[in-house]
Amino acid sequence: MWCTLAMGVAECKTLDMQRVWIIAGFLCAVGLLSAGVWTYGYRQALSQLSEKAEADLELAADRLSTQMQVYQEVAALVADHPALQTLEGLAQKRTAQKVLLDVADKTAAVNVMYLDAIGRVLVSAQPVTPRNLSAHPAFQRAMQGALGSAHGVEEASGDRIYSYAAPAFGDFGQIQGVLMVLADVQDVEQTWRGSTDAVFFIDAEGVVFISNRSDLLLWRRGVGQQGLVLPEGKTVDFASTMVAGHEVWSLNWGRYLPRRALHLTLDLPVIAMTAEMLVDVAPARRLAGLQAAAVAAICFAFGALLFLASERRRTLADANAVLESRVAQRTRALTAANSALRREVVERQDAEAALKQAQADLVQAGKLSALGKMSAGISHELNQPLMAIRQFADNGSEFLERGKDQKAGENLGRISDMAARMARIIKNLRAFARNESEPMGRVDLVQVLNTATELTEARLRDECIELEWKPPTTAVYAWGGEVRLVQVFVNLINNAADAMANRPIRRISIAVAEGQPIRVSVRDTGPGIEDPDRVFEPFYTTKTVGTSEGMGLGLSISYGLVQSFGGDIRGANTDDGAEFTVELEPFEEDQAA
Repeated sequence: MWCTLAMGVAECKTLDMQRVWIIAGFLCAVGLLSAGVWTYGYRQALSQLSEKAEADLELAADRLSTQMQVYQEVAALVADHPALQTLEGLAQKRTAQKVLLDVADKTAAVNVMYLDAIGRVLVSAQPVTPRNLSAHPAFQRAMQGALGSAHGVEEASGDRIYSYAAPAFGDFGQIQGVLMVLADVQDVEQTWRGSTDAVFFIDAEGVVFISNRSDLLLWRRGVGQQGLVLPEGKTVDFASTMVAGHEVWSLNWGRYLPRRALHLTLDLPVIAMTAEMLVDVAPARRLAGLQAAAVAAICFAFGALLFLASERRRTLADANAVLESRVAQRTRALTAANSALRREVVERQDAEAALKQAQADLVQAGKLSALGKMSAGISHELNQPLMAIRQFADNGSEFLERGKDQKAGENLGRISDMAARMARIIKNLRAFARNESEPMGRVDLVQVLNTATELTEARLRDECIELEWKPPTTAVYAWGGEVRLVQVFVNLINNAADAMANRPIRRISIAVAEGQPIRVSVRDTGPGIEDPDRVFEPFYTTKTVGTSEGMGLGLSISYGLVQSFGGDIRGANTDDGAEFTVELEPFEEDQAA
């Protein structure tokens, strides 16, 4: 409310009307000030834009004049060439034609011609239709002993051609011929066409002969020497105004030309044309608008501060009360949210600990599952050396009784070999079955693969599976954990053996490829992978659910173990089976540090 309850209705209305008039006057003052700032900023921006545009226009005009004068100089230099002095025989004309053709190729001229004194073409770089050019303006000027030039549009091809002619003097100073160079204006335009600002060159007849905007070509100067009209004589939208001494055009000549443009002109008597440029004034208008908006914003901010200051006293007490109430409510809400957040943190920590324990238990379960599958073969591997030890011990006793110490020694050596073999098997089993997570470090992949093949050797032999594994002669060190890597490759070998059940050809191939990363491939001759995209998902299996053949966790566990080493594992089908590739990072000394 603008007034207190103690004031009367008339006083309230009076105060409201006063405030309305004050606000209206303030808005009008801000509007007038903003309009003045916009006008001043626009004029200043136009002046800066005009200076830059004048420099750009002079540069474009100088570039065009220089390029066109090259052809004029070529005409003057080649006119007195010795090959053009005598053109009586066919051989001399061919020599002259080669000279002119070489000049045309090096200067990118459309054609170079040599004419006699009556305008007939004697020889030219490119074939031309026989005709007399005595009426050509450039030829007539050259016959007067000066350099001639002319431009026009070829009726047959529609090309815009600029012609330069130079007289060729005889031994006694008479003009015996004229060399004419024809240049295609389009080739000259290619060097600067498509620049930001629109540039066009108008000849003495008011025709746009050269431009970096193809839409303007062949337009004509409009009535009063302002604006342009279409070649067909149709007029287009155009208006011209003067702003701070600068000519600004308002036009609608296509999407490649600005709607409002600063117009500049420059006379070029060297090529008998007038260079003109259209520069978009939209940046100047935007700059002026930004300046006006900034001033208006400052004024409105100042007015708003004054208004807020007048209202601040009245509303300060209410605001303080409301603020204290909100602070109390917010404090209670933050306290409750903080307590809930602490409970969530504790629950999340407990869940993470439980997840880690579940993952460790799952890995250990995978190990024990693999050991269960290999138990029969491992028992056979241990029982066979024990029976052999017993046999060799009995034989050794007999040899000792008979006094054959050498034979007894051989039996004792065989007993030692058998014991070492049993110790190696038991060592691998104990390391494979222990429930611990050894720290990652340098791992010999060759030793890991040898251990995995030893653990699965009995099963592969019992199921008549051929194993192709040739260990490298040198150690291959990777980054990882030895026991967990053994589990990965035992799982892959066992899965390959399961896949080749009832297959006519059973073969597992293991290969190691050093590089960045190190790749270990395990291939089999089984039926392949039914769904390679889902093969590493937990509980995904093609075996009968609930059987002793597994629950589909082996590959999922292997995937997690390899990922924990910073590696990768993937499966794919081959022509005769499936292939699993394990990628591991090579061990480097700085990793250990």
